[in-house]
Amino acid sequence: MLSALVRSSAYSRRPYGEVMLGLTHDGTEVRAGVFNEHQVRAAAGLTMALGAVAFAYAYFAAFYLPIQVVTAVFFVDFLIRMIAGIGYSPTGLVARWMTQREAPHWVSAKPKRFAWSIGVVMSFAMTLITNGGIRGDVPLTICLMCLALMWMEAVLGLCLGCEIHRLLVRRGWVRHDEAFEICTHGSCAITPRRGGAAR
Repeated sequence: MLSALVRSSAYSRRPYGEVMLGLTHDGTEVRAGVFNEHQVRAAAGLTMALGAVAFAYAYFAAFYLPIQVVTAVFFVDFLIRMIAGIGYSPTGLVARWMTQREAPHWVSAKPKRFAWSIGVVMSFAMTLITNGGIRGDVPLTICLMCLALMWMEAVLGLCLGCEIHRLLVRRGWVRHDEAFEICTHGSCAITPRRGGAAR
């Protein structure tokens, strides 16, 4: 009984993301949870492809069933990513299989989690809108925005949610992680504001 409580306590304190012991960047130990950027981008590509097919049916044939299903699936997928990590989501599992032969490129997990929280909100809104019978410009515009975000992540490696996270940290609206973070395009680097101290 005691050992079960200890295990439960240890699990509750488990950091978000994968902890890679001995992982360093520029000579500094990476202490925060990380994700494989290749896996993240592959998962973004998968969701983009599914979303593009659903969008095409809705736009060209006014057939909304695919977009109703896909947005609900995306909501569940993003929610799993945000809570447990990308390794537990359906698209994350497929993406891991797709990228298993590539050497991993580790990036900080925390900004990705923030980006996926945006995905949760947008996919939940789209699920309500499309399954609530709303058609036309509103769902199609939101869908295009989602596709653009996923395209930037998958093709350009640009995580807009990560950039927003950095801005919020710089403004002091989100607490900066004390652990060293490494992100693509320097989206974890917090530059000081004029007259302020660096974080």
